[in-house]
Amino acid sequence: MADEIIYVDTNEGAKRVLNNIKLYVKLLAKFKNDTNMNDLEAALSAGDLPKAQTAAHTLKGLAANLSLTELFKQSLELETQIKAGSVNPDQTAKVKDVYAKTLAEADKVIAQNE
Repeated sequence: MADEIIYVDTNEGAKRVLNNIKLYVKLLAKFKNDTNMNDLEAALSAGDLPKAQTAAHTLKGLAANLSLTELFKQSLELETQIKAGSVNPDQTAKVKDVYAKTLAEADKVIAQNE
């Protein structure tokens, strides 16, 4: 289905690490401990746009490298808004929601490959 939201593209992610699914799962587990989402929220709450941009950029990069498709799309949009100096609270909420769903999907991938 064309409109399906992909949170964790396991096939693409595994390709990025030469089809080493154990390594991919290890990287997903490490991602779960990453603090950039917390850093992003704290920076936005404090109105610190430079720190927010750094956190959003890092989160976007991690999402791209791990094939966390929807998180990449939404964090890219948020980073663009931060750069423009006009952050839509709805976008921030969307990134938080997608982040939570991505973590839940990552848990499923990890459980299936343990």
